[in-house]
Amino acid sequence: MTSDNAILDSIRKDSELAELLWNVCEFDLSRGDHGEPVRLSSGLALEGVAGDFTGGTFFLCGDPQRTRPVLYASSEGQAGLIGQSLAEALEIMVGLPSWWDCLKFSGGGDLAVMRTAAEHLGQDELGDEPELGAQRAHLATALGMELRPVPILLVRLHDAVSATTPDFVLTVETGETYESLFGPWLPSRNRLWR
Repeated sequence: MTSDNAILDSIRKDSELAELLWNVCEFDLSRGDHGEPVRLSSGLALEGVAGDFTGGTFFLCGDPQRTRPVLYASSEGQAGLIGQSLAEALEIMVGLPSWWDCLKFSGGGDLAVMRTAAEHLGQDELGDEPELGAQRAHLATALGMELRPVPILLVRLHDAVSATTPDFVLTVETGETYESLFGPWLPSRNRLWR
């Protein structure tokens, strides 16, 4: 499955798939409204297609006739690319459900720090949600994608977020820009990971 529209249509037509996407990576097609007017620094079109539990929004960027990059905007004022296509973004989210936390605990975008955070988060997921691995595998099969190793997904995520500037910076009507998805924190900030 490669086209954005084909992926979105398959999710819309399959309520079990939609529910599984929500359970694994909080990707909900019924939450595409961001709640405030935003635009890209380049002027490219934005289409809100899904949201998450915290009020964040997933946008497709650019011409609907082409493969479009996916931008995630949090409800707390961070935004950035998370994939060069919807298929790539979903592959990252399904294979790395803690992708957002890996970015928060990235030490400002340090890939090595993201790897450390991913190790801690993976252990937390195993303890808290032992069924997550089976759900991820089922989702990958249903979406026609491969479950790639976490280190590969981290590199892809890091590369996508790094490509946000200059064309995909999200701004509000007043001209203020959203902050980067790369958070300043180190994994040591979480006392349970020490």
